[in-house]
Amino acid sequence: MSEEDGNNNVDYSQRGQWLRAAVLGANDGLVSVASLMMGVGAVKRDSKAMLLAGLVGCIAGACSMALGEYVSVSTQYEVEVAQIKRDMMMMMENKNEMEKKRRSLLPNPLHAALASALSFTVGAVIPLVFTAFVRDYRLRLGLCVVVSSLFLVGFGCLGAELGHTHNVKSSIRILIGGLLAMAITFGLTKLVGFSANLEL
Repeated sequence: MSEEDGNNNVDYSQRGQWLRAAVLGANDGLVSVASLMMGVGAVKRDSKAMLLAGLVGCIAGACSMALGEYVSVSTQYEVEVAQIKRDMMMMMENKNEMEKKRRSLLPNPLHAALASALSFTVGAVIPLVFTAFVRDYRLRLGLCVVVSSLFLVGFGCLGAELGHTHNVKSSIRILIGGLLAMAITFGLTKLVGFSANLEL
């Protein structure tokens, strides 16, 4: 078998755990913080308010993602360990060797939590970095949308490439979802802010 054939026989399902945590974490970070900044921008023209909201969203979101991923993978780990023990009770032959091999394939909750938090932070920092020094209100909002859209497409392509799936479909799905999240957050916040001003 040639080297090329060996490379083509990669089991892409093995990449599932870290790929899901990394790509979804970055995507969630970008969409969440960009939407949060757009929402604040709908009622506040001050750049400091947008940046502060984005920074708070970045920190809170990274902590939330890490905790959620840790709990999820810990549960998965415990279920698989229990299954190993049940299997070992039924197959006592070569017990130690089989158990050691299967345990090496178990998911690591701490690794998943760190990957999720780090990737969320990477995605969340993007709209903050590109809008931090833009004073003009309209330009700041526009730049947030454009930059976020470009990176969403990039995340879609990266996830598809690593997972060996369709690039265009994945990118379009992520882009549309991100734009909808930003538009809904901006629109609803604008509506709430407008209603509050009317009441005052």
